[in-house]
Amino acid sequence: MAQRLWRRTGLKPPAPAALGVLLALALLALTRLPPLPDRPPHPLPASSPPGPRREAAAPLSGGRARSKRLPVPPTLLQRDHPPGWGRRRRWGVLGDAPPWLSDDDLQKMRLLAGGQVVSKTRVPAHGQVLRVGLRAVGDAEEDASPASPEGDCWDGRCGLIKRPGDLYEVLAFHLDRVLGLNRSLPAVARRFTSHLLPYSYTDGSLRPIIWWAPDLRHLEDANNDQNSCALGWLQYQAMLRPRRPTQAGRDGPCSSIARGEWSRLALFDFLLQVHDRLDRYCCGFQPDPSEPCMEEMLHEKCRNPAELVLVHILVRRSAPSRLVFIDNAGRPQHPEEKLNFRLLQGIDSFPAVAVATLRSGRLQSLLLESLRVDRELWESQGGAKGLRPLLRTIDRRARILLRYIQERNLTVFEDSPR
Repeated sequence: MAQRLWRRTGLKPPAPAALGVLLALALLALTRLPPLPDRPPHPLPASSPPGPRREAAAPLSGGRARSKRLPVPPTLLQRDHPPGWGRRRRWGVLGDAPPWLSDDDLQKMRLLAGGQVVSKTRVPAHGQVLRVGLRAVGDAEEDASPASPEGDCWDGRCGLIKRPGDLYEVLAFHLDRVLGLNRSLPAVARRFTSHLLPYSYTDGSLRPIIWWAPDLRHLEDANNDQNSCALGWLQYQAMLRPRRPTQAGRDGPCSSIARGEWSRLALFDFLLQVHDRLDRYCCGFQPDPSEPCMEEMLHEKCRNPAELVLVHILVRRSAPSRLVFIDNAGRPQHPEEKLNFRLLQGIDSFPAVAVATLRSGRLQSLLLESLRVDRELWESQGGAKGLRPLLRTIDRRARILLRYIQERNLTVFEDSPR
């Protein structure tokens, strides 16, 4: 058979001697090959799992790994973040920001959380509060450093740094947005390192910083400059009664403020137990001797309602019919048996969106979703586990408020579109 194949090709079959020579040459070539290694030259670590190589994690001490970064998904690149926050502290890092936080809210929160402190000034009659000018990330120095601190504030680039004990104001801001009230000013938690600030502000403690609204309207009276209008308790109660088309009602104090604003304020203050606005005298509960209203002998005035006045009743010049809620730290530890129902006195209806949210049974989960956006606050409180006690307190107050509404057959009103 082999002879036939060679004849078809027209070639002579190789002689046996030639085949022997070829075989000898092949064996000689094999003997000159390098020996095989006993093990691979670059073995994988015993702990390395099979699969693609991963980027090394940055060391916790603050150093950075030298390996190239993996590509960042486009959804994370859509939100910028201030220097030093790291990849875990980008706004919306756990998902898109919740819908109740507007683009304007997020912009102001980024300014407060990462803006460089470029000026500072004391706030009269508020010894532990500093107003600071902020330069947003990416702003040119010549465009963002005015000649005076006032220039920052008129441009909307100012914030109030408050005491560490006022961190509850950040939670209050998120509660305001979750309920659809939208009357509080944006607030975040932050640690400060600027050399412009006193040491007590840069010692590593977490403080709230609240956006400064440049057009808040203040009375010219130095003793009453925390109000946009002077309003006593009896006048306030008269305003809450069904309106009559009289000239006196239209020309009364705070007459530019829409009636529904007082309902929003009462609901908000009850959930947080903020007494300073509507009941700074503690007339609605029996205060402890250590309460400021007792130390300043304000509680004694409860016997004469004509002497009682409201404070922190503020509006903006750009929206004189809408209240602005400030100083919202409230009392997270206020006992349930001493809840101040005087805050609800005279209110006969509440905003429908807020009441529906309270009735949904999802208040705690919605607040957790919102608070995740503020990484500093979230991590300082131990995440969801650490925040749960505070949120349960607010949730219990919400159920008490719903029962109050039901027992009195109070109504709800729809918010007018804006």
